[in-house]
Parts: sequence; structure tokens; C-alpha cells
Amino acid sequence: MLTFNGKLGLEDFYKIIIENSKIKVADSVFETVEESFNFLKKFSENKVIYGVNTGFGPMAQYKIKDSERIQLQYNLIRSHASGTGNPIAPQYVKAAMLARLNTLSLGNSGVHKSVIDLMSELINRDITPLIYEHGGVGASGDLVQLAHLALVLIGEGEVFYKGERLATATVFAKENLTPISVELREGLALMNGTSVMTGIGIVNTMYTRRLLNWMISCSAAINEIVEAYDDHLSEELNNSKKHKGQQNIAKSMRAHLTDSKLTRKREHHLYDANNDDVSVFQDKVQEYYSLRCVPQILGPVLDTLSSVENILIEEVNSANDNPIVNVEKKHVYHGGNFHGDYVSLEMDKLKIVVTKMSMLAERQLNYLLNPSLNNILPAFVNLGKLGLNFGMQGVQFTATSTTAENQTLSNPMYVHSIPNNNDNQDIVSMGTNAALITKKVIENAFEVMAIELITVVQAIEYLKVQDKVSSKTKKLYDEIREIVPIFTEDVTMYPYVNLIKDYIINNKA
Repeated sequence: MLTFNGKLGLEDFYKIIIENSKIKVADSVFETVEESFNFLKKFSENKVIYGVNTGFGPMAQYKIKDSERIQLQYNLIRSHASGTGNPIAPQYVKAAMLARLNTLSLGNSGVHKSVIDLMSELINRDITPLIYEHGGVGASGDLVQLAHLALVLIGEGEVFYKGERLATATVFAKENLTPISVELREGLALMNGTSVMTGIGIVNTMYTRRLLNWMISCSAAINEIVEAYDDHLSEELNNSKKHKGQQNIAKSMRAHLTDSKLTRKREHHLYDANNDDVSVFQDKVQEYYSLRCVPQILGPVLDTLSSVENILIEEVNSANDNPIVNVEKKHVYHGGNFHGDYVSLEMDKLKIVVTKMSMLAERQLNYLLNPSLNNILPAFVNLGKLGLNFGMQGVQFTATSTTAENQTLSNPMYVHSIPNNNDNQDIVSMGTNAALITKKVIENAFEVMAIELITVVQAIEYLKVQDKVSSKTKKLYDEIREIVPIFTEDVTMYPYVNLIKDYIINNKA
């Protein structure tokens, strides 16, 4: 049980979203929220406050009667619950709920404490609102997607509960839950923020870090398989370039290869007088870039990922709705904290580096499959009869196709603003689209990685070097072999690719 106090880190998201830890809201959160609510209620009595006693967006010029203020909030929620497309997976919705809960707990939103109470209960009981992928333009936040969350909080709409899609009212009755109390601006405060794009984004970073670790392990294993020289991973070479990401990738690969019997020392083979009479070297003096330049390729990936994580955690711990209630200053400030440009840009950066990882995996795969490049393996790492059997030939098409899709999807959403809302929202972030496309790119990259891992294991099998690879590569080999048999005859491949994809998504390298 984690104590929720209105400040979240990546570790908290991991424990709650991935490990399914429960949360207990601290008393201080309820006190902060209640103080904010009471202040706004009194402050707004004789003033014009956007979203409390005005219409919304370009209709903010219309004053709302006191007798219609509560109906205004319900109207906003119902009218904007207009998403379409595929439902967002419950795990990502849960992350969005946690992000929204955190924002509303800061005391800058003026919501009734029943919002905090019910949202925390939904998170703890794994009741996740039905939210669709399509609908968000990412300024005024995730209005459409968050409207679906708000719809559930008022007891309407649909939820996912114990693997079923059910009416919210049905589930609330089963769980003895009461809808929130709409008092002031609960509709607008719930909807006017960046929490869906941020929640999805945070889950994206978790899986990207896992993917990166598998990529590091796979790259190290390939260096073993081809008996590469190890100086391109040396501390001396990589520390001569000042990027921390590159240095850390090289360090991780050195750690992976510590007890390998296959990687070679350049001084043992090329730095001696025995080569004086050689005119053409049989072995490669340097490896191809997909093997030799891994620290330089994955270093920017690691640095970018770390930067994205920092920005997203800053966003989730920020007040990102409008207006902002400031109890200390006894004032309400109108502005645009709901704008999702920070998240949109970071998601575009993330999908670019994930695409680069899928490209690296595809090139390493090609290296293993092409005997003209590696000079040690049969074509397509075919362990059967050449000509009659096909080995990994078929799955290479899948890896190439999926990588090409990632290259197209990695075009940025950040620069694709389209004005809408009667031009009130004349420049928007498209942050939710950016986060969802990044999610797809990450899923694709896991597919390419799964195919590469199966091929690495087949290569180790062909070379009979199970007792020479490093202990970490041997562990990787054993894990994959538990799921995938040795292919000497052609078999239907898609079940195995999907099994390995599922395994690496759900397990650390």
C-alpha cells in the first residue's frame, strides 16, 4: 500500500500500474483539496470565473445563471464524451487516472473532495473507464478523453471491470460506489488537462526502457556470436566522447560480456608482428556499424528517454487545468496550463528513438541472416536443408515491414496543429495522438526485437557455443529456449513470435 500525498515519481507509477499496488490517500491531500474548494466557492460568489459561471471556450462570453451552474458541468461532460476508434487499453487509462488524481490533489483546481475519494477507489479496484483513442487535440488538454473519465465519475458511461466491458451504473452498484458530488467546476476541472497524454506517455517510457535493455542484451550477444573485437566497447574509447548515454550503454555491454569466451582482444590478433606478411586479412578488422557503433546509436536513445521521463514527471506533478486556484494568494488565475506541447514534443522524441532501435534491430537481424555479411552462419540461419527449408526467411519480411511502418509513424505530431473550436483553439498540441502513436511504435519495436531474439538463439544453436557465451547471454538463450524450440524443420512461426513478444514486454532483460 502506497501513501498518496500529491507527488508522484516514476517508481510510484511502476508500482501502481505495473505491479498493481494499492494507494491510500493521505489526510493532507483531502485537507488541501477541501481548502481549495471552499476558497473557490466563496471567491466566485460575486465574480466572473471561467467555467464556474460562464460558458466554455468561445461561449465563455455567456453568463450562466446560478440555478444552471451545476447543469452546466453535466452538460459539458456529456457533450464532450464523444470519442471514437479503439478503446485505450485499461493499463494506460489507469495511468491517466493516476496522473489526473495527482493534478487535482495539488489544490489548484477547486474540486470537491468526493472526486479524490472516488478516483482513488476506482484505481484501487481496477475499474477503468472506457476511453477511446480518437478525439483529443491536446489543447484545453485531453477534453474528449477526459470527458469519458468524468462521465464514469458521475455514474454514467462504461467501464472495464474484471475483464468485461459493463455499464458504470452496474459496476457501481456491485461495488457500492457513489458518483461524485458536482458542486462548482468538477466537470471542467476533470476534463481540462493533459493527464491522458501524460499517463500514456509515462507507460510508454516504462516499456521503452525495457525494450532498450533487451536491445542492449541482444547487441552484446551478437558481438559474441561473431567473435567481435571488444575495444569498441572499451571505457577508454567511449569515455573519450562526453555523452553519458553512450558511456552507460558501453558500460552495460561490457558488464554483459564480462565472462564471455568469444569476444576477442585486438592486441591478441592484430597488434603483433605476425601480420607483417599478410596482404589481405581473412577476418574483419572492424565490424559493421550495427555491431560496432551500438553505444553511439543507443546512447542518444538512453539520454532522450531519461529526458522524456523527467519532463513527464514534471507535467504529472503540475497543475495543468484552467483556471488555476491559488489559495495562498487568494486569487484565481486564467491561462493555458492545459496546453500539451511539452508532452507532445517529448512523445515525438521518444517515438523517433524507438524507431531507431527497431532499425538497429532489423539491421542486426539482417546481418545474422545474410551469410555474405557474417561469413559464419547459413543463409537465414537455416538449421535444416538449404533449398528445402527456409529458416528465418519468412519472419525477416515481418521485421522489415514493421520497421518500415515505424519509420512512417515517427513523423512528428507536434507540428500538425489544426485550428478548431471556432478558432478559439487556434494552435494545439496533438499530444494525445503523439502519445498513442508512440505506443504503437513501441509495440512494433517489440515485434522486431522478438524476431531478432529468436534468430540470435538459432545462431547460438548452429554454432554450438552455449558453453562459450557469457552467463548473461546464456540466461537469455535459456529463457527463449523455454518458449521456442530448435527449428530444424519449417514450422508456423507467428505463434512463437507472438509468444516471445509477449514475454519480453512483460519481463525485464
